[in-house]
Amino acid sequence: MFHLAKALLCLFVIIRFLLPLPWPKAWKVVAAVLLMVVFQHSLISLLVFGTMLSPEVPRQVMIAANWISGIILLLAAFQLLSDLTALTLAALRRRHVLIPTLIRYAGGVVAIALTAFGVSQAIRVPPAKEIELPVRGLPEEFDGYRIVHLTDLHISRLFHAPWVEATVERTNAQQADLIVITGDLIDGDLHARHADIAPLQRLRAKDGVFAIPGNHEYYFGHDLWMRQYASLGMTTLSNEHVLLSRSGATLALAGVNDLTAPRFGLPGPDFVKALKGVPPSAPVVLLNHQPKEARLAAKAGVDLQLSGHTHGGMILGFDRLVAQFNNGFVSGRYSVGDMELYVNNGTALWIGFAIRLGKPSELTVIKLRRR
Repeated sequence: MFHLAKALLCLFVIIRFLLPLPWPKAWKVVAAVLLMVVFQHSLISLLVFGTMLSPEVPRQVMIAANWISGIILLLAAFQLLSDLTALTLAALRRRHVLIPTLIRYAGGVVAIALTAFGVSQAIRVPPAKEIELPVRGLPEEFDGYRIVHLTDLHISRLFHAPWVEATVERTNAQQADLIVITGDLIDGDLHARHADIAPLQRLRAKDGVFAIPGNHEYYFGHDLWMRQYASLGMTTLSNEHVLLSRSGATLALAGVNDLTAPRFGLPGPDFVKALKGVPPSAPVVLLNHQPKEARLAAKAGVDLQLSGHTHGGMILGFDRLVAQFNNGFVSGRYSVGDMELYVNNGTALWIGFAIRLGKPSELTVIKLRRR
């Protein structure tokens, strides 16, 4: 259905935008074929590589594919708006209304330029974003505690070793007390990503680096990847917690598995197991890749949940649709009962839809505050 929907959307752009242009027929045929082939790059990747999540093609090819795909999406939105406007005017004037060719060209130029900007925003190394989050019952010793929150790095041919190195350098520059990574670190198997992920071993924080799996870890061999993360110096949390100490005060850091896990015969998220044995006086910071079960986490006694997965919705407006699949949680801070939830827009995003407009990537520096 996904690939069929993309084909129909591209066909709409070809019929309603491309064919009415006053170009030679041969030009329009070539352009139509190019648009359809590029827009179906995920299907081509599935047929050639066996997965649409990690096409092993040159980075420049993926940048171009995302740029052209983004142009098609914006042209579809532009054409739909133009058609609705033309229909409205036709109804008011009671005669047929044509869309001027100049308007089509203007829409094309805007789509090309806006998508180029959106792709550049998607593939950048994000600047540090500093926020403060209140935590119920936070001991005075942890007031001002700094956490760098990374998520959805999707290390791949698009987000390759040089990008990872720059991200690690910028993360370490924050001199955080703690670094956490809430899943989807990779796209691809270990053999393909071994060199790209290696720079993560240079991440440094006073209390260490902690990671949990996202749904993509399960697609490429969960157990193998979790062992690899541990070999790079990360502490992985699987429905468990650790206690962090400051001058006798305690903060619990818990992590749960992803909701995708049961599809692969592995344990899913278990809040009760993850929090078992946490001292009653210790506030709980939970790492949970997907935000959709935040209300269950709040009922379990979590004080702050850090999540990713949504990529912030990627495009302003489109984020409202993404929110519907995540129980309303898509980007930024939410109060869920007595618990605070922060949904990170993502340090990167999936290689197959690398465009951001109004929903920037994040390297988030969280300062905990007493509530």
